[in-house]
Amino acid sequence: MTSSLVQSVDWLTIAPPTLTAAVALAVLVADLFVPQERKQLLGWTAIGGLTAALALLVPLRAGDRETFCLTADTSVTACSYTADEFTLVIQLLVLGGALLTALLSLADTREKLPAGEYWFLLLSSAAGAALLPASRDLATLVVALEVASLPAFALVGLRRGDRMSGEAALKFFLSSVTATAVTLLGVSFVYAATGTLHLTEIAQRLDDVPGQLQTLAEAGVALTLVGFAFKTAAVPFHFWVPDTYVGAPLPVAAYLSVVGKAVGFTGLILVTVVAFPSYADVWGPALAVLAAVTMTAGNVAALRQVSTRAWSAVRLLAWSSVAQAGYLLVPIAAAAYSGDDQVGATVAYALMYAVVNLGAFAVVTLVARTHPGNRLADYRGLYAASPAAALALGFFLLNLAGLPPGIIGLFAKVTVFSAAVDAGLGWLAVIMGVNVVIGLYYYLRWTALLFRTPEGAPVRHRAPAPVTLAIALTAAVGVVLSGYPQFALRFAATALF
Repeated sequence: MTSSLVQSVDWLTIAPPTLTAAVALAVLVADLFVPQERKQLLGWTAIGGLTAALALLVPLRAGDRETFCLTADTSVTACSYTADEFTLVIQLLVLGGALLTALLSLADTREKLPAGEYWFLLLSSAAGAALLPASRDLATLVVALEVASLPAFALVGLRRGDRMSGEAALKFFLSSVTATAVTLLGVSFVYAATGTLHLTEIAQRLDDVPGQLQTLAEAGVALTLVGFAFKTAAVPFHFWVPDTYVGAPLPVAAYLSVVGKAVGFTGLILVTVVAFPSYADVWGPALAVLAAVTMTAGNVAALRQVSTRAWSAVRLLAWSSVAQAGYLLVPIAAAAYSGDDQVGATVAYALMYAVVNLGAFAVVTLVARTHPGNRLADYRGLYAASPAAALALGFFLLNLAGLPPGIIGLFAKVTVFSAAVDAGLGWLAVIMGVNVVIGLYYYLRWTALLFRTPEGAPVRHRAPAPVTLAIALTAAVGVVLSGYPQFALRFAATALF
């Protein structure tokens, strides 16, 4: 029997990213006909589309569907798109993150940003981010990665005439294009050595690479990992993060900190655990060292932020996201030593981080309406001006620090710590413990500012309804997860592949 070139398409399986892309095109076309005073309809259409895409995950919850499959002579089916449990959890994360970003963006698209272009770019990036976790061949993986990344460049630089925005977009573009070039070179080497692009087949054939192609295969694996390290903002490929977050519109910075990071880590998990398990002795130690260096550099830089410096609040969150990337790398490195079930700890931690980091950015977006400089000092006495916003931000920061009442943050850090210990990476667990203590200082310093006596009369913060809704949603989900952490942490105990 020869390989079939006719591929069956399961439209329900691919519905979440497909619907998101279709709504993006619809919004772009509608922008030509909707008058300026009614551009807000485009934003609500985007929010409706993302909500519908999230709803389409429900009929896929069994996690047993796949499509775009080819059956070879060996009767082993290789599929390019798989909707398993791992895929659905990451799609929930990225589509939920895009939905919250859309809520934060409604006011900006009414006042500062071109609505049609903004919503098209955001939805296009979200469609690529939703496609990536389902990708099971390198071609689809790279295409999804670029569909998620390319619109993000434009989103960062969308504030026309703003020098900082243009500079941020340029730095982000140059670093990401470099990462893509390195990744493509690595993928081409892997394909040359194995003769296939499907991840499961690559895993089988890397075990039996001819001697003359061994060096080529090793170079391909190394270059592919370096490319994804750029995407995850791991040190030393992190230099674009602080300036990009400061120059981008705040909702876009929030999107990059959660969805952009999820895209990078999802790709890294797929290529290491699924495609390159036979090279675990190479990528395991490399990722462990990257994790240690990344969390240390991020925490030390966040610790050094001066409260009176302009945009110091955003810079602290940017460096904090670098440190959190280090924590997220730990279970992936641990998977090289004790099996791929450790990857679940990264998924659990990513869910916690997405909720509380988006919540923190939502409050920062609120404060920026009256304090455009967004200094840490601007948060002094926030409780006196906006008690609900101060309590929410305090809760988010305590979760990021891993302190009660942020129970889900504490449990997520313990899960990551346990993954390192179980894998025999005691030295990495010690470094993580030291970094958690460093993080406590700057998170608690910011939290304390919220409840100090304000200098002068308290400044009331006018909260648009969508921003208030975003803060309320993230706070509610954070509280639910803190009361019922098993919902997220169960993924840490489940082998996802």
